Parts: sequence; structure tokens; C-alpha cells
Amino acid sequence: MALAEQPTIPSTGHPSLDQYRASRIAIYTDDFGELKRYREADAALAPPAAENRVVFVGDSITDYWKLEDYFPGKPYINRGIDGQTTPQMLVRFRQDVINLNPKVLVVLAGTNDIAGVTGPARNEDIEANYASMAELAHLHHIRVVFASLLPAHSYTPEAKESFALRPRERILALNAWLKDYSAENGLVYLDYFSALVDDHGMLRRDLSDDGLHPNVAGYKIMAPLADRAIASALANKP
Repeated sequence: MALAEQPTIPSTGHPSLDQYRASRIAIYTDDFGELKRYREADAALAPPAAENRVVFVGDSITDYWKLEDYFPGKPYINRGIDGQTTPQMLVRFRQDVINLNPKVLVVLAGTNDIAGVTGPARNEDIEANYASMAELAHLHHIRVVFASLLPAHSYTPEAKESFALRPRERILALNAWLKDYSAENGLVYLDYFSALVDDHGMLRRDLSDDGLHPNVAGYKIMAPLADRAIASALANKP
């Protein structure tokens, strides 16, 4: 029997993104949601006692955030995965969120959807995925915090392509939708964007080297904002 042809991914016109997508073909075809990443850790996690367990779901911005350094002693669980988009998060939502029985879910996502990491995505598609997460969480009595997308910058050479893939108007539009949706559905909107943006509408240069991911200074600004949003969510009825 002839071997099947190696799958290919259409070009996006952005060489770095094309190379990145090609490097992830095995993920996209074998484990799209990357359930393997946290399967064992989830299984080993003890049921929450009286603690207010919080699960952070997202992409690399969450994945790289060492929560234990910024929230010492708090039952905050990191379930971010580098490179993920909202459809991938939905695939693993039961395993990495519902089955962990958190009191609060914090979602920071969407920037990779805009960039087209797993394929073209309209804002309406991203919004639908957010709404699905919120509805699933509500069914399981999990309070939801939707974080704004972060701004990006193009101040360094390595940041320019990443910045070009994330048009500011799309980020602003998604953030406006998240704020409105949260208000209409009793969720908490966490506005990182306003705290990290500079006078040019970009991520402050001192808060990121690559124009996308916060550095230590960036996470130090984000941490108390997240804590306040979680406290607000806990004060709400699920």
C-alpha cells in the first residue's frame, strides 16, 4: 500500500508563521487540543478541599507565567499551552478545566487566533469560542474571568512580524466584545490592555522584549489585576 502524502499547510505569506505552523503538523493531526500536555498532571491533582481553586487557561502568555512566583501560596493552577488558539482550548476544556472543579476560570486567549496560527479566524469565530467556554463553565458552576487581549509592539526587529499578524483594530474590537459580553452575562472582565499599553497604542517597550510576551515587569503589573478580578468573581454568584 502506498504511503500517504505528507500533509502540508498553506502559506500565509508570513515566513516565520509558515515555519511555525509546519513545525506543528504532528500536533494539528494527532492531538489538536494537546490533551497530552496536562493529562498526567490533571489525573494526579487532588480534589479541591475548601480552597478557592482557580484555573488559568490560555496560550504562551499564560504558559510562561510562573504563577507560584506571583501568587505564592494560592491554589492557582496554570493550564496555558504555548501557541494555542481558542478552538484548541475548547477541545481540552473538560479535561483541563471542568474536571479540576475550580471555583474560578481565568481565560487569556485570542491573540493566536487573530494571527492565524491554526488557520484563519474571524472575530465572530473567536467570540463564539469564548461564549462556548462561558456556557460550559456556567453549567458546572464555575465563575468566569475573561481577560482582555494584550497589546503588541513592533519596537524590536524580532517583534515586527508578530506585530503585523495582530492588527490593533482587531484586538480592540475583541476586547470591546469581551467587555460587553462579560457585563451582559454576569462575568468579570479583566482589563490588562489598559494597564500595559503606551501612548502609541502598543505594548510598552519596557514590558516585553519580543513585542508579544510580557517580561517580569509586565507580569508584575498583571498579577494584582488578576487577583482583584478573581476576588470579584468569587463574590459573584456562579
